[in-house]
Amino acid sequence: MNIRRLRPTTALVGAAALGLTTLTACSTNAGDGRTDGKLDVVASFYPMQFLAQRIGGSAVHLSSLTKPGVEPHDLEISPRQTADLSEAGLVVYLKGLQPSVDRAIAQAQPKQVADAASYTSLEDHGTEVEGEHGHGDEGEEGHDGHEGHDHSGDAAADPHIWLDPVRYAQVAKGVGKALEKADPDHAAAYKKNTTALVKELNTLDQDFRTGLKGRSSDTFITTHAAFGYLAERYGLRQEAISGLDPESEPSPARVKGLHTIAKKDKVNTVFFETLVSDRTARTLAGDLHLRTDVLDPIEGIGSKSKGDDYIQVMRANLKALKRALGAK
Repeated sequence: MNIRRLRPTTALVGAAALGLTTLTACSTNAGDGRTDGKLDVVASFYPMQFLAQRIGGSAVHLSSLTKPGVEPHDLEISPRQTADLSEAGLVVYLKGLQPSVDRAIAQAQPKQVADAASYTSLEDHGTEVEGEHGHGDEGEEGHDGHEGHDHSGDAAADPHIWLDPVRYAQVAKGVGKALEKADPDHAAAYKKNTTALVKELNTLDQDFRTGLKGRSSDTFITTHAAFGYLAERYGLRQEAISGLDPESEPSPARVKGLHTIAKKDKVNTVFFETLVSDRTARTLAGDLHLRTDVLDPIEGIGSKSKGDDYIQVMRANLKALKRALGAK
């Protein structure tokens, strides 16, 4: 896969916003999974960082495998990072999203792991999105998208569970329990923080339900098939230019099919993302005389993000969807 990185300034902004260290900069611990008396928690990429940060709070020493500015699917783990993983008190990750992380965890065998995929269900949205309207050979294109992500042999699994607040809340509860198990001395704090975060995610879910009422269309076009869980949750129809891999090029049949869908379903906006090129989305929008806007899959936070954290960016996504779908 191609490596996609933000500008250095973006990486600095992201690191400052998260208040995180990278794993290679992590302080040396005594081999007990703690640094300066705090539980060493390693998160694989931003959505896992957010959960660990909000639930762990001041009781944990949080580090990240994925530096701000590195597209998470393209991450490669160094031997030093693999060695450091073995010393972590808890690793929070999403199995199948980052093959190099899966391999490093299998090799390092950390004391405790919290796999987000084990706390909720993963479904196949890529194939459904590409073949939804039966346009030509789009199903084959979706297969290419799956291969690009290499979901550890489960090519059909859509990993973007964090874009559904309900599923993300389920993961938050799982991470909270994993923290309690890894660090019983702070169990009460973790329980309190988990409850507060789940309440916030439930409110976000309700705001999506309310905000998308009275819409004039259910269909939205976006760069890649990241929003299957969100679409399913709120009764929307995602039409992706690419499959699950945002770097894959759409086939001529797919582009032709999107032209038909846009006219039939009265689509007025083509969405692009902050971490990948917007060239294809803008070309499609220009051909159809449609507007463009950002719908962020929140795989990382940077200077172009419309918010400082997951909650803020999700609310920006809601505003963008309301405009695009004609919600009152």
